[in-house]
Amino acid sequence: MWFHKKQEKKTEVKSFDRENKKPILKCSICNGEQVAGFKDIRTGKFEEVMYIRNEKDLNEFLGQYGIDRISKEY
Repeated sequence: MWFHKKQEKKTEVKSFDRENKKPILKCSICNGEQVAGFKDIRTGKFEEVMYIRNEKDLNEFLGQYGIDRISKEY
């Protein structure tokens, strides 16, 4: 009665412009911070989506957008 079963989060697959943007994991050489987002192929502009603290965050980002591989950029 008092305890409820935790409901699993259903991750909804979000879309992005696969023709003009590519997923990038931007990494800092100095302090190791990582930010996942999308880089516009034409302009080179980076759009931050999520701060990555650990492997769980990275897997969540990949799952949200249905991404198999992501490249790192320093």
